[in-house]
Amino acid sequence: MKQMVEIYIKLAELETKREDTNRKVMLPRELRNLRQLELVPVVTATFSIDQSCQYHEGSFPYFKGLGDSVIVMNGVNAPKVVECLGSDGCRYRQLAKSGNDDLRQDAVMEQFFGLVNTFLQNHRDTWKRRLGVRTYKVVPFTPSAGVLEWVDGTLPLGEYLIGSMRNGGAHGRYGVGDWSFQKCREHVANGKDKRKAFQEVCRKFRPVMHHFFLERFLQPADWFEKRLAYTRSVATSSMVGYIVGLGDRHAMNILIDQTTAEVVHIDLGVAFEQGLMLKTPERVPFRLTRDIIDGMGVTGVEGVFRRCCEETLSVMRTNKEALLTIVEVFIHDPLYKWALSPLKALQRQKETDDDLNLSCEGLQDGYEGNKDAARALMRVKQKLDGYEEGEMRSIHGQVQQLIQDAIDPERLCQLFPGWGAWL
Repeated sequence: MKQMVEIYIKLAELETKREDTNRKVMLPRELRNLRQLELVPVVTATFSIDQSCQYHEGSFPYFKGLGDSVIVMNGVNAPKVVECLGSDGCRYRQLAKSGNDDLRQDAVMEQFFGLVNTFLQNHRDTWKRRLGVRTYKVVPFTPSAGVLEWVDGTLPLGEYLIGSMRNGGAHGRYGVGDWSFQKCREHVANGKDKRKAFQEVCRKFRPVMHHFFLERFLQPADWFEKRLAYTRSVATSSMVGYIVGLGDRHAMNILIDQTTAEVVHIDLGVAFEQGLMLKTPERVPFRLTRDIIDGMGVTGVEGVFRRCCEETLSVMRTNKEALLTIVEVFIHDPLYKWALSPLKALQRQKETDDDLNLSCEGLQDGYEGNKDAARALMRVKQKLDGYEEGEMRSIHGQVQQLIQDAIDPERLCQLFPGWGAWL
């Protein structure tokens, strides 16, 4: 196990050149010619727990080595996509990350999602609707390096909507005559009256998400089923994300599964309302922008979306003790940095993709571990008790308030331009 962990840490910290981004890079020899580790499972594989503990060679795929090359992804710390060869003949794609992103927070978030899923499966109404949050494996090795399961068959929402270079995508295909994403961004960033600028951008940039279902699911029954799955999945992940205060929900941090149409939230490094500490605070409970609503069809947030939000929230409120326990364990981890460091906050909101030389003003760097921890736990507890703005709400009332806040143009127009509130 130690050997494998060392291999991954070396891989995560592998120096790459700027021009290697989005390219295949050969691995150095010491990471290529590895011996099989028969007793070490593929860390991102999923296999069921055997209560009798009678594991044998065939019960899980073991580590047979890594593919010869990696793809260097775009990002501050240049994460690498690698293929891990399993003894079952499968190639498991993984993402090796290092730098100042602590993957332990992502790991705890996934654990929280997993627990919520258990409760949703054990409750009749949510089980019937197949409600759940899509999870993936996160394995931290050190406070700054770890490996994540690559979610196959998905596409970032932003890539579908505006293309990976932000100049095409579905908006390019269907929004003929509309403004480009870049033009919208400049207009919002430079507008003196934010609200007016935002409303103008909304008029000049019409939502196109419903085309995703028309393009990919040609049979009416299939189209209907996938649109339903999408709506349910957005509802569940929005509620769960809200409870843990998940921030930084820009369109590249939400993936959509191209076969099931469910959404998968990635990059869970800004949570417990740390989004409020960013230079431009993120004041929406979850991402419910016009394109996201457009994918839900003609009823929008009414009907399926609202009901699924209520059911999910209801189950979480019923099981609040268990959910708070996970958060509490995490919160008392003495190694966990509570306040968002200025560098991390700046990396989240770069004015342009290359520009990191921003001033650090207005960012709290005060590391007051326990005080911040207690506040975070308190806030999660309040949400699970139904307190919004100091008032106790019914489930129906709480969901109503959250949807209202998420689509409020007053809040959306104040967001960081790169978040793309009009998208």
